[in-house]
Amino acid sequence: MSHDLTSFGYYIHVPFCERRCDYCAFATWTDRTHLVERYLGACRVDIERMVRAGAPEATSVFFGGGTPSLAPAELLMDVLAVIPRAADAEVTVECNPDTVTPELFATYGARGVNRVSLGVQSMVPHVLHALGRTHDVDNVRTAAALARDTFPTFNLDVIYGGTGESLDDWRRTLDDVLALDPPHVSAYALTVEAGTPLADDTARHPDDDDQADKYLLATERLGAAGLEWYEISNWARAGHECRHNWLYWTQGEYLAVGCAAHAHRDGRRWWSVRTPERYIDAVEANRSTEAGDERLDADAREIEALQLSLRTRAGVPASALPDDADLEGLVAIHDGRATLTVQGRLLANEVALRLRQPASTAGKSRT
Repeated sequence: MSHDLTSFGYYIHVPFCERRCDYCAFATWTDRTHLVERYLGACRVDIERMVRAGAPEATSVFFGGGTPSLAPAELLMDVLAVIPRAADAEVTVECNPDTVTPELFATYGARGVNRVSLGVQSMVPHVLHALGRTHDVDNVRTAAALARDTFPTFNLDVIYGGTGESLDDWRRTLDDVLALDPPHVSAYALTVEAGTPLADDTARHPDDDDQADKYLLATERLGAAGLEWYEISNWARAGHECRHNWLYWTQGEYLAVGCAAHAHRDGRRWWSVRTPERYIDAVEANRSTEAGDERLDADAREIEALQLSLRTRAGVPASALPDDADLEGLVAIHDGRATLTVQGRLLANEVALRLRQPASTAGKSRT
């Protein structure tokens, strides 16, 4: 999957949840549902301002959260309606399986959504409980069947490494997920984020060796089912890769809508005010929602591009690896490109630290 320089994304952050998961550090709230209508109205106005300022049409749109599927479907789709989109734009909505109904997906499908991402996390009840998740495993099966019947493609999100999850538990999750015949699976190692209940309870922190074993099992099981890895934590059938996430991995450009959302354009990154109240107030007062920004210099952008590309099956130019680096077994070289082996993916951060600008680009001026 190559990066199209004309690709452009919109990310819409929907920061409302019924319950906050113990590992979650995202900007989400469980006590602000009274703001949903005003918030989504502010998102529409904000997008309309962006369009008037010359924002390009979208090749991908992603509603993330939070739990976007908690919002009334028509209100969410009214936000989508004001985004200028290419005819073949990918439009994804993240969903909690417990919120899925035939009516919800029918509205999404009729209004332009062509991809959903279901937050499965585990198919083992005691593991879900340990993660602080409340959804019912049977609802995952129902939601996945509805997704398959309604949309051209869909994703199932899973997490490994939670407290009390055995290797057999993880195998069960993988097998049960694959039984749902997903065209795309995202499998993430549980990470400890500062300020979360998980961070405060060291007895529940994941074990690196255990997570490595589970990653290897995921690679084996998903690959055998015909899902090819295209980024360290993502597997898909050919043609079902997530176009929006590919923007992030290739330093593509995207606008951000909603509180705490991050954008990137013309080499500048910026982010919005963190709370829904401040976001609504800023939009309604016709003020900027921007809270801060950064601009990387050319050399820093080049190294970041290499580090991101290393995580994908596209790899990096072989000349980006130092001649004296001992990376035997961690990378494979083919046609001048270096890609991570399965063992290399387990140590991707260590490999990334050794990357250097290829001689062909070092010292050149870039924007």
